[in-house]
Amino acid sequence: PRSFRDQMLEACEHIIDVISTPGYLQKSHAAIPAGWDVPGEDAHPHCIAFDFGVCAGAGGKPEPRLIEMQGFPSLFAWQVILPEKHREHFWWPDATYLLNDLSKSSYIELLRKVIIADANPDETILLEILPHRQKTRSDFYATEELTGVRTVCLTDVIREGRELFYMRDGRRQKISRIYNRVIFDELFQQPAEIREKGRIFQESLDVTWVPHPNWFYRISKYTMPFIEHPFVPRTQFLDKENLPADLGNYVVKPLFSFAGQGVIIDVTPEAIRDITDPENWIIQEKVEYLPVVETPGDPAKAEIRLFYLWPEGAARPFATNNLARLSKGKMIGVRYNKDLDWVGGSFCLFEK
Repeated sequence: PRSFRDQMLEACEHIIDVISTPGYLQKSHAAIPAGWDVPGEDAHPHCIAFDFGVCAGAGGKPEPRLIEMQGFPSLFAWQVILPEKHREHFWWPDATYLLNDLSKSSYIELLRKVIIADANPDETILLEILPHRQKTRSDFYATEELTGVRTVCLTDVIREGRELFYMRDGRRQKISRIYNRVIFDELFQQPAEIREKGRIFQESLDVTWVPHPNWFYRISKYTMPFIEHPFVPRTQFLDKENLPADLGNYVVKPLFSFAGQGVIIDVTPEAIRDITDPENWIIQEKVEYLPVVETPGDPAKAEIRLFYLWPEGAARPFATNNLARLSKGKMIGVRYNKDLDWVGGSFCLFEK
């Protein structure tokens, strides 16, 4: 419904107000892990994704609750392919998957503007670790189809001084702009030879990052304790005093992980005592997901991710598109829904 959409957008705009202040930028430098402050940070991220659960509000009425946010790309290209394929085969109500009056063509043009800007498209790459093995590889292929930007594995990047190159159609091509999809948490888990290639993130290079890797940390779970809003669950850092007494009503999350890894759902004093680096964790008020999506079996719960893009020269980011994730497991995410049906990636249609 339009009202639910507007509640999410209201919360997002409030958060953008907070994270755009000089005070937050100064504080959020502490979110960047030691030794991984990448040189060449720009003034703002090129994109932000906000994850909202469809949760129980007053009287059991559905309301959004912010679960996480990330200053990092999502399935920005795939989420054009998927809904447009649905549109070919299924009846739609008077609704749209896009926001701010964007059309399919204007959204794709905006995506190209954010990823490529004024650079040579041949000098722009999508960078990932072993991309053809990633669960998100469909988005990489869609990105190339819609923008012409090639996907390049970190292991195939050639460095000479401050310049980077890759092989394109049998010739060496300079890299001037990197649409970055590398997550450091995953990089740290790779063999030594891949971690060594990752040293380019620690060097001063003649490239522009889209978005700059530091924003992955600056706008993340780390941001949650700084936000006070009705649609944002109460959150604090785990190393602070006066932790909640009713631990059963909270979840504990590591700051530097992704895809739900390491989250403690059933929180106990013992579980907290076992954490050796509480400064790198948050404790967050639990939310009650509503199983609102009817399926042939049990109804499914849902999360909605709103895409915000921030083109160079714009005063603020703005909402553009979305994805939805359906779940019948204990948490949202692939690993918690492997043997269940009518779950997984989808999209929202917003009432016009």
